[in-house]
Amino acid sequence: MSKKRVHNSGEFKSKVALAAIRGDETIPQLAARYEIHPTQINSWKRQLIALAAELFSRNSDACKESGQTTDDLYRVIGQLTVKRDFLARKLDH
Repeated sequence: MSKKRVHNSGEFKSKVALAAIRGDETIPQLAARYEIHPTQINSWKRQLIALAAELFSRNSDACKESGQTTDDLYRVIGQLTVKRDFLARKLDH
C-alpha cells in the first residue's frame, strides 16, 4: 500500500528550513516532529541558503521595476490629463 504524496505549502517549508538552520533541534528530531523525511528537510535547507542572497538582490530589482512602473503611470496620467482638457474645451465650444 503506497502513501499519497503530500504537498506542503511554502510557508511550512520555510518554517522547517529555518528551524533546521537555527540548529535548536537536530534534523532527525525535526523530521520526527514534522513527520518528514530528513533528506527533504536538508533539501529545503539547502534551497533556502542558496536563494537567500537572491532574495535580497531581487529586492533591489523590484525597486527598479517599481520605479519603471511609476514612470509609466505618470506618463499615462499625463496623457489622460491632455485628453480630459481637450474634451473639456470641445464641450464648452
